[in-house]
Amino acid sequence: MARLRGKRRQDDPSAGGKRAAMAPELAEEAEPYDPSPGAASISRGIEAIAEAVRNLSGGPGVYRMLNRRGDPHYVGKARNLKKRVATYGQLAKLPHRLQRMVAETAKVEVVTTHTEVEALLLESNLIKRFMPRFNVLLRDDKSFPYILMTADHAFPQITKFRGAHNRDGRYFGPFASAGAVNRTVTALEKAFLLRSCSDAVFAARTRPCLMYQIKRCAAPCVGRISEADYAALVRQAGEFLTGQSHDIQAELAAEMQAASDRLDFEAAAVCRDRLRALAHIQSHQDINVENIDDADVIAAHQEGGQTCVQVFFFRAGRNYGNRAYFPSHDKQLSIEQVLSAFVAQFYDNKPPPPLIILSHGPEEQALIAEALSHKAERKVSLLRPQRGAKRKLVEQAIANAREALSRRLTESSSQRKRLELLAEAFGLDAAPERVEVYDNSHIQGAQPYGAMIVAGPEGFVKTSYRKFKIKGELAAGDDYGMMREVLTRRLSRALKENPEREGATWPDLILIDGGRGQLNVAQEVLAELGLEDLPIVAIAKGPERNAGRERIFLPDKAPILLPPSDPLLYFLQRLRDEAPRFAIGSHRQGRSKARLRSVLDEIPGIGAKRKRSLLNHFGSAGAVARAGLPDLEAVEGISTTVARKVYDHFHTDG
Repeated sequence: MARLRGKRRQDDPSAGGKRAAMAPELAEEAEPYDPSPGAASISRGIEAIAEAVRNLSGGPGVYRMLNRRGDPHYVGKARNLKKRVATYGQLAKLPHRLQRMVAETAKVEVVTTHTEVEALLLESNLIKRFMPRFNVLLRDDKSFPYILMTADHAFPQITKFRGAHNRDGRYFGPFASAGAVNRTVTALEKAFLLRSCSDAVFAARTRPCLMYQIKRCAAPCVGRISEADYAALVRQAGEFLTGQSHDIQAELAAEMQAASDRLDFEAAAVCRDRLRALAHIQSHQDINVENIDDADVIAAHQEGGQTCVQVFFFRAGRNYGNRAYFPSHDKQLSIEQVLSAFVAQFYDNKPPPPLIILSHGPEEQALIAEALSHKAERKVSLLRPQRGAKRKLVEQAIANAREALSRRLTESSSQRKRLELLAEAFGLDAAPERVEVYDNSHIQGAQPYGAMIVAGPEGFVKTSYRKFKIKGELAAGDDYGMMREVLTRRLSRALKENPEREGATWPDLILIDGGRGQLNVAQEVLAELGLEDLPIVAIAKGPERNAGRERIFLPDKAPILLPPSDPLLYFLQRLRDEAPRFAIGSHRQGRSKARLRSVLDEIPGIGAKRKRSLLNHFGSAGAVARAGLPDLEAVEGISTTVARKVYDHFHTDG
């Protein structure tokens, strides 16, 4: 049975028009989709698998199941490739999810490895790279922030850092959020008076900055502290961050008492303030457990076919925060299966700690531990405690996962109801799984950008947001031309990549921020691409742009005006307002880049290298514009002649 996605109702062409007079009731449940694969497609899949098995070895490796378009839709690893892949030909023994996977398989690709550990590491890497729809997917896997104490300068800098650890220095973390890092850096500045400014700013200082005045820096840039004394502060900060807080506090307390005994109350007050800053850091650790040094606590809770995984980070005995994850997976998978895939993917791009404490025993626990040890080049242990302090910590993490999943399910249920209202109002067969909203942003035609935001059953899908820098030669402020270009580029590419219009990347409903004119332009684009059946709606702001008086335009229908208290109107407002928010942000970024280019790139004789030298020295283009001639001449790589050109560019009248 073919699945109908986002097609307009044929039996009731006036459904959209009636919605304005309706009470906000939920649409009836759509006929359930029967995903049972057909006999012909199963036969083709089994044939493709049998052909692959004939040429497979009995060694370890990774296999990829490809669909007709050549895209991987499942990645797996095996100790014995021939035996493992052959099992997919025994359809009766497979769960329904894998039966569907076999039915969609047109080809099998294989990569052999030396060991099963290498196969597991490669499998995790390929899953994160290709995001196959039949695997457990860890979608929200952003890099974590660290604290970096640099080691490539006589006076090390302490700063928040995110990315590859390729700068010389010591890294402390990971922290669960940027906010946790910022709070810790601020407290460390107060406690150890280390600088957080960049090397360029440090080199350009001629007098102490505000950070020195508010007692958050020792001002090494202007010689207010010796290199030896500053090195002592760096040593203390490093010891504190590696868990030796009691020694540092005792040392500061002794210094404070000694200063007080010799009646140097100003020095005693400095020590007192530093002790308070250290106490502030410790007070924000929330959870601390004895006998835990460097460890991650990973706990999962499953409900309603979804799983929440909570990860708590402990480093040097301190809790660096926690983060919730909601991996995408088939509803039939057990919590152990989900946790197994999660752990392998989670540490694909980050170093594992020596100890990982788990709420459930993942499948192939010993193999995962061996793979993580191989990756880290040291022993990594996976532990599932049954009692004691570690078990209490796991239970607390499970409680966090339960609460987070409960909130998500509640929000998801509300979102699903809103999408059902949308389907009822606009005459769709079922609640849309993917709604794409489009808007444009410019200032009198300058730096025009288009934006697409995406919403679905789980709310806004920010990883699918897209911005479009307008490339066509359009008249200033040509909103219709911008909308035509954005829709043409987006839908043409979607058709090229997915001509069958299936899957989660194809829209079920397009929402345009605009009125009848924008809707007509969008309809013309759909007609040119042969997509007349794709549902599309425009929503225009009311008179004087009043919220609550929006008019909704549908093709070949009179505009709809919903009551201000209608929940559907509120939902449409949220969708409509998110698009310009994202579009304006994209426009501002482009405008800032253009402004930076116009300030320095218009100066004769200023190429990329000299521009970089000026920005590194002064910190910003505005500071370059305000600089005096002697300051410009002091910049490395800037000759007297070039300095004069720069100075004259900003200071010549007219």
